[in-house]
Amino acid sequence: MLGVDPALLHQLLEQLEQASHDHAEWHERVARTIVCRLPVDPRDLGPDAHRECSFGQWYHQQDSAVLLAHPAFVAMQSEHERVHRAAARLLRACAAGVSVPQEDFDEYVHARGQLRLELESLCHELHGFLQNRDALTGAHRRLDLLAELREQLELSRRGIQACCIAFIDLDHFKAINDTHGHGVGDQVLTRVAAFVMQHLRPFDKVYRYGGDEFLVSMPGADLAAGHAVIERMREGLAALPLARVDGVAIHATASIGLALLDPLLSVEQVIENADRALFQAKAAGRNRAYSWDAAESTLTGMLPFGPEDAV
Repeated sequence: MLGVDPALLHQLLEQLEQASHDHAEWHERVARTIVCRLPVDPRDLGPDAHRECSFGQWYHQQDSAVLLAHPAFVAMQSEHERVHRAAARLLRACAAGVSVPQEDFDEYVHARGQLRLELESLCHELHGFLQNRDALTGAHRRLDLLAELREQLELSRRGIQACCIAFIDLDHFKAINDTHGHGVGDQVLTRVAAFVMQHLRPFDKVYRYGGDEFLVSMPGADLAAGHAVIERMREGLAALPLARVDGVAIHATASIGLALLDPLLSVEQVIENADRALFQAKAAGRNRAYSWDAAESTLTGMLPFGPEDAV
């Protein structure tokens, strides 16, 4: 779900919760029919019963790439069909006035439990994603940054893996807000965050640090590897239309400072080093990435990896 608009996730979550509610009502109707010996609804006996109930209609008309690619959503199809096949056997026995076979009842209960588990799992994941993400951009929250970087620093101290961080700041973002308004500015921030998240590695994380600043954590990457990843992203971002105003595309570039989590430094000191590298990138003309390397630094602490020095 990286790079997905939080508003879209809220919408999908509402749909999922409504679909779950609809299917719970269907289950209650089936149970009432069996227990109270009510007339059986013919729609529950057909081969396409799983497509005709409210849940089935929502499921089979779903076109969201986010849900269609999710394992829990995919697994729902077979479990939902099982529920309806088992329910049809119970309802036929009820309509015939014979006892409901225990194995058919157990199959129905098991299938319904599995379906409910997949539904609750997906709802829980969407809730968790939204609660732990910045509401505008979908990036991780700054609140979670220090704790997670300290875990990465401990891995570095144990010699398990390196971790590079990158401080990203949009160039002249205030001018976009002043010229086009904060609504367009929000569109730009949302598009930038989505692009960054989509063009990093699977285990990299993007945090909204504040305003138009983002911080990227790249576990397993040393300074050179992290710089190579960031350079590719920076070049792509510069060419990307981020919003349109009166048919005119709005573009923005980013200045970036990188630093390696150093076992001898605190997380706060490493973030400060990345911020110093970012400041140097701004001072050098913007739209470039500079890396802090204490081992090779002068008094300014800079190893100038600009566009001309990209790995």
